[in-house]
Amino acid sequence: MLQPSRKQSERPERTATVSGRAWLMLALATVGFAVNFWAWALLSPLGPRFKDSLDLSSFQQSLLVAVPVVVGSLGRIPVGALTDRFGGRVMFPLVSAATILPVLYLGLAGHSSLAALLAGGFFLGIGGTAFAVGVPFVNAWFPPERRGLAIGIFGSGMGGTAISALTTVNLVKAHGMANPFLITAGVLALYAVVAALVLRDAPGRPVPTEPLARRLAATLKLPVTWQASALYAVAFGGYVAFSVYLPTYLRTGYGLTQADAANRMAGFVLLAVAMRPVGGWLSDRVGPVRVLAVALAVVLAGALAQSFTPALAPAGTIAFLAMAAALGAASGAVFALVALLAPANKVGSVTGVVGAAGGLGGFIPPLVMGSLYGAYGSYAIGLVLLAVVAAAALTFTGTGVSHALGRRAPAARAH
Repeated sequence: MLQPSRKQSERPERTATVSGRAWLMLALATVGFAVNFWAWALLSPLGPRFKDSLDLSSFQQSLLVAVPVVVGSLGRIPVGALTDRFGGRVMFPLVSAATILPVLYLGLAGHSSLAALLAGGFFLGIGGTAFAVGVPFVNAWFPPERRGLAIGIFGSGMGGTAISALTTVNLVKAHGMANPFLITAGVLALYAVVAALVLRDAPGRPVPTEPLARRLAATLKLPVTWQASALYAVAFGGYVAFSVYLPTYLRTGYGLTQADAANRMAGFVLLAVAMRPVGGWLSDRVGPVRVLAVALAVVLAGALAQSFTPALAPAGTIAFLAMAAALGAASGAVFALVALLAPANKVGSVTGVVGAAGGLGGFIPPLVMGSLYGAYGSYAIGLVLLAVVAAAALTFTGTGVSHALGRRAPAARAH
């Protein structure tokens, strides 16, 4: 793919014209992502409540909130490939409508036992696949020099998890267990109808003709698939892990109430969400390698600082907010990298694999943290492991990823 010069990329407003319809499609896709992520994250704020009411162990509680994450992550692989073929106009309403059923099940009947919650959480994972619909959809509407910003803005839809964190516990307390699930199902239904009526795929978007299996096999042969997957497993995986496990961490480690812990998690999520488009915007200008390097260094420092379990105010709060900002920016930078290096007709397939890696990156840490706390009564080892992983990702960014950009997209190299 021919890339603009660095001088051009620093002033995209002079080199690329973006239609009003493209911005409208971006807005609708972002709303759809947020609504589906809201549904995807419904169980996380209620984890401590289910632990008490069902007498769950730390590992069982971690498993409860992690199941939707892993299903939504793995589901992105076929959903991304299907989006390449059928487009976001078809897939956004379909994914949103399919998510309604597990939401209703969990709210009305599926919260009385661990087995029922796990079954509902499994199908709730469908909501997490919306990410693999939106990235190729948005990517096709925008020119290369605007894709970092555009996909970063779309990625801010991950703030749907903050909606869940801020509202779910309070709605359950005020109106009963079914209430937040019924509201979310209604919003999903409304969005599915609006998306079916208004969404349009970009004119002239490349449509692959090869069979699904062959396209996925070709995607797995692309170096960018594995490079971006490794980085996204750390960046977005870290965000997902904290967004689902932070309420439990704060309640167990610092003795906060369930509502206070959920509100603080929402602050973490909102900052990460705000920084995701910033990471994409900066990547359009200085290159994704530089953005990733700085962000991963901040995660490394924040994890090491928090491993000592400092007082929550101010040291612990500063460490968590710094990591939130860094993880959000890094997530935006990864998909700026995908926009630069992935073939246009495989963006959905690459996004599916990379998105799966990110979600799986968020699946493992809650289980590890729960197990380590159960064994040692401390989260310190888990946070040190996060620092080690961030250091490895930082090294990889400065070597393999930097060299790949130097070979294939000189204009995107971080100088």
